[in-house]
Amino acid sequence: MPPRPIRSNITPKISTMPRPQTEATVYLDVYKLVVERRRLEQERQKIEQRSQQINQRLTQLDQQIVVLETTLQQMRSDIVPEARPIPPQAKADQTEIFDMLFLEY
Repeated sequence: MPPRPIRSNITPKISTMPRPQTEATVYLDVYKLVVERRRLEQERQKIEQRSQQINQRLTQLDQQIVVLETTLQQMRSDIVPEARPIPPQAKADQTEIFDMLFLEY
């Protein structure tokens, strides 16, 4: 996954053509700011909801991990290795002769 670019401060949208300062342009600027404020508030709410969902899922995962780890420990404790003696190994004669085999390909 490619790294995300670092986000800087949110810059306001600026008109390329400056308008003459009249009462109507001031109202327009106020309207633009109100619209941007609403949009940012909605975005913040969505981010908070997503954060809550992520936290809930992390909590569920932690609980499942604990349950599975306890199950694993129970399974390990239930399995008792059979106590059987290890048979003695026969000592190899040192006079044993090995046959050599050469392969050419």
